[in-house]
Amino acid sequence: MWKKRKTDEKKEEKEESLLKELCGDDAELCDFLERKLYMDPIEAMRTYGISEKDLEVLIREAEKSIKDKNYEEAIWKYGLVVDKALLEATQNPRERGRFIKAIQDVASKAEHATKKAKEKAENEGLTGHATSLGRRIENYEFMSKRIEDIINVASHFYKEQLVTLGEQDRRTARKGKMREMGKEEKEEAQREEKKIEEREEETREARRKERRETRKREKRT
Repeated sequence: MWKKRKTDEKKEEKEESLLKELCGDDAELCDFLERKLYMDPIEAMRTYGISEKDLEVLIREAEKSIKDKNYEEAIWKYGLVVDKALLEATQNPRERGRFIKAIQDVASKAEHATKKAKEKAENEGLTGHATSLGRRIENYEFMSKRIEDIINVASHFYKEQLVTLGEQDRRTARKGKMREMGKEEKEEAQREEKKIEEREEETREARRKERRETRKREKRT
């Protein structure tokens, strides 16, 4: 499921377009990440209550569910580990190798838990759920195989998203202050706001150009 922040259709199209730009012609990677990434990862981590938890703690919680043979719960918890690792890989690019290893390890364990859950569902005659779990197994296999590409695209996507969300928050704060201004002060603030938006667009275009150049270099290597 494409995990959207509450926003309008135009904003959703822009963010989906960014992901397609980053994935290029790799439709399989784009489809996987459309169902895995969040439009507002910080808010998502806060909503799930894992913002302040270390990856190691989340992994131990998932492993406890495995020991308790609560495989469905373990699958969900391992999913949160991957979500948090993708965000932290963006925030800590120098530790990229650690996050790649962590996600590979988690993907393997989650695949095992999913196979156990699928076996249980099949034994209980839950054909539809077993089919759904089968698709999850395919996702974990894809994750293990394409982890470097996944982290690379996710990091670029989240980096751009966090910048954009920061701009939106600052813009909202400025507009809140405008409502308290007198006429002349408000008009001056609106002129300054237009200049700020123009500078932000110039910066966004520079980042787009940089991404295009980076992809060209990567294709040559």
